[in-house]
Amino acid sequence: MLYASRALSFLAMTGPPVRVSAYYSVPVDRFLTTEPYHVLGALASAHSHDLDVEQRQAWEEELLLLKEALTALTGTLFLEFDVPRLGSRIDAVLICGPAVFPIEFKCGESHHRLADYNQAWDYALDLKNFHAGSHEAPIFPILVATQAQVADDAWQAAYPDGVRPPYRCSARHLRRALLEGVAQSSGREIDADAWGSSPYQPTPTIIEAARELYARHSVEAISRHDAGARNLRLTSVAVEEIIERARGNSEKAIVFVTGVPGAGKTLVGLNVATRRRTLGEARAVYLSGNGPLVAVLQEALTRDELARVGNTERKGAVRQRVKPFIQNVHHFRDESVRTTSAPYDHVVNLRRGAARVDTGKDV
Repeated sequence: MLYASRALSFLAMTGPPVRVSAYYSVPVDRFLTTEPYHVLGALASAHSHDLDVEQRQAWEEELLLLKEALTALTGTLFLEFDVPRLGSRIDAVLICGPAVFPIEFKCGESHHRLADYNQAWDYALDLKNFHAGSHEAPIFPILVATQAQVADDAWQAAYPDGVRPPYRCSARHLRRALLEGVAQSSGREIDADAWGSSPYQPTPTIIEAARELYARHSVEAISRHDAGARNLRLTSVAVEEIIERARGNSEKAIVFVTGVPGAGKTLVGLNVATRRRTLGEARAVYLSGNGPLVAVLQEALTRDELARVGNTERKGAVRQRVKPFIQNVHHFRDESVRTTSAPYDHVVNLRRGAARVDTGKDV
């Protein structure tokens, strides 16, 4: 769907999923024999922003640490890996045998801060929940505070989803964390090339969790609008009918919903997106180029759910349930320009932007 100016529109689409990317990826044996300045040049070339001194120095330190830690190991290394559609860029990911090791470096840090620990854990959950190649893999996240004096004694047990809590270590303990993780992993060896090009695809469990979460909320509480309930209901029904007709007739469809500020356009888009968050239906997502709006909606739903569960869960784990249906359009755009494949979603509510629609008979 498309939101032009203050207009909300809905695009029905289908097709093969998009690809993901990393700044640099190479088999471990080749990485170990490549001069660091060659790797640094590749990272700098792929970096889309001005490269500041701190970032360059951090990469230099990370490369030296990885060369030492990966000696005699096999697998494939991805540097600055971009989790599709989520804007999560992981410092390094090692694919070794059946296991995935997302590694977050905090260069110069002497303590394992809680915020950094949660960041490493959330990256691992982003892979598990939204990256198709990671759905079935055991995931071993590592947090490296390079100047820390202490490290965890062992890996903690995996949760039912196969994700371990992050292993906290220093630079000199990184190799130990990797070796112990490899020894504890089991299953089919991952094809690194296929993993690296795997698409954005939420797991059925995270989709169901998102639907259940949203069903317990009233969007009216987080989206102020002045339109009457009758008008909103009629608009939502009309949009749903167009989507169903497009799906049944294998057609493309664009719907523009216009109105003054506060008319309820955001509410209509969220309702359509969340009502269709099941596999087997026209999969839907709400996108906006308004970053603060995305942040407010995600944070409101996350905080409300935390209050409902009595703060018995990590905030990051709760936010995972919100991510499937409220996303930033810029990340959607970035994935779209990297591939000619149609997105995973069949119905997209897009605000303040434009999009090319490509649909098929499954719309």
